Amino acid sequence: MIPIPVVVCVLGGWCAVYLVDTALRSSTSMKSSYESWLSTNGFSLSPFHIRWHTSLFNRLFARCAHFNPCFLYIWFSAGMVFGIVAMFGSVVLLGRTLMQTLAQMMAETPEGSHEQVLQVVVPGVNLPVSQLAYFFIAILVSGLIHEFGHGVAALREQVRLNGFGMFMFVIYPGAFVDLFTTHLNLISPVQQLRIFCAGVWHNFMLCVAAVCFLLLLPLLLFPFYYTGAGALVTEVVEGSPSSGPRGLFVGDLVTQVEDCSVKGVDDWHSCIHQLAHQPQSGYCVPTATLQLNRAAGRAYKRLDGTMECCSNNSMTDLCFAYSSNLESKLFACLPARKTIQASHTCRTNADCRVDLGPSLCVIPSLENQTRLIRVKHPPQADMLFVGYPSHLQFSGSVSLTNFVPRLGFLHLDLPVMLETLSKYLVSLSGALAVVNAVPCFALDGQWMLTAFLEATLCSLVPEKSNRELLGFFILLGGSTLLAANVALGLWMVTAR
Repeated sequence: MIPIPVVVCVLGGWCAVYLVDTALRSSTSMKSSYESWLSTNGFSLSPFHIRWHTSLFNRLFARCAHFNPCFLYIWFSAGMVFGIVAMFGSVVLLGRTLMQTLAQMMAETPEGSHEQVLQVVVPGVNLPVSQLAYFFIAILVSGLIHEFGHGVAALREQVRLNGFGMFMFVIYPGAFVDLFTTHLNLISPVQQLRIFCAGVWHNFMLCVAAVCFLLLLPLLLFPFYYTGAGALVTEVVEGSPSSGPRGLFVGDLVTQVEDCSVKGVDDWHSCIHQLAHQPQSGYCVPTATLQLNRAAGRAYKRLDGTMECCSNNSMTDLCFAYSSNLESKLFACLPARKTIQASHTCRTNADCRVDLGPSLCVIPSLENQTRLIRVKHPPQADMLFVGYPSHLQFSGSVSLTNFVPRLGFLHLDLPVMLETLSKYLVSLSGALAVVNAVPCFALDGQWMLTAFLEATLCSLVPEKSNRELLGFFILLGGSTLLAANVALGLWMVTAR
């Protein structure tokens, strides 16, 4: 469900705006000056919608439209080809996404949702509140680049630009360009296609630019930050599995998870995923220590069938299972940290023969699916984690980065901020390109489809009414497909 505080804040904010607007319009002394100010500055208000329109940027659009005409012709012609391909490709992608969503609805557990290319995003539900700023900045930048493409393409095709504007609908920001409709209807369908496809083309190129920036980020930040030394901790959530006096701290450099080397954030996730799908690692312990702590007589079964041999009140001891030459299954209650710090990992007793004294391989006797994981972050003492590996990886308890500052005064979060914003630009600008290309009413895809049919079917379908009828049914199908994806996606996110 959508968090109640988010709903309250959104509704409360819009109610305050609506009340102030109503009060000013009802005031006999303020009404005329207030409405005059709104009209002069291009503002208009309606429930859950604020709109701003201006012609201040018309000269900037005109300058860009006259920059290197040959290049712009090739640029927008390439965008036209991309837009046509994206229009058909978006239908295939939405159809595939709808089938995946239906399959997840039929399943008992919603596994595989991470494999979907498109997902509905609801702030406060499947979007962390801490990343709302990145989300809204990426949406706004993507919208501005989208409309900039439309505006420059229109002026290049001799279509007058009346103005540019921005809006806020509920919580989502956006932008638009106001084109002179008469000029737009007078140009050829191919010219119209260049204009209508320019938005999704610019979103795609913004997506490509953000990907390139992500790939080049280590090189761009090389004078200030280095990579490949480990995963640097930038945040630890209080009370999480990674916190505590022997846990992780901001500024720690994680270099190893058990015997798996960590060179960066990807290695961190890969190592934990690997440990989650492998049997629990064991540790070499001297035989004398095991004889002193043998607990065979006190071992008992848990409800899941696994064995326990330590007191439930113990916060530092763990039950370990091992085998000797005489007995196949023995148990010992050992202090976890002391046992692990003084030993190396093993799978069988044969792995411990390299030690100086006689030792055996002891394996933690834990509940099903839980693991004992040792995280190395020198020079601090190793962090010991007991629980589900996914809690350490996906619970948001710890934030990591690949970038280690070369100088102490450099901020740890700067590379993370640049990286996160770039990833949001890739996701949201790409999604905006796909969704706007869908042949759906009120989206760019509607006008792209109309111009495409006019450009390609004039000789095959001479009657314009027949072409319009064909376009109507295609738009109806595309609108239904998009609406089904949004509705089912929202249900999956908020109700499941």
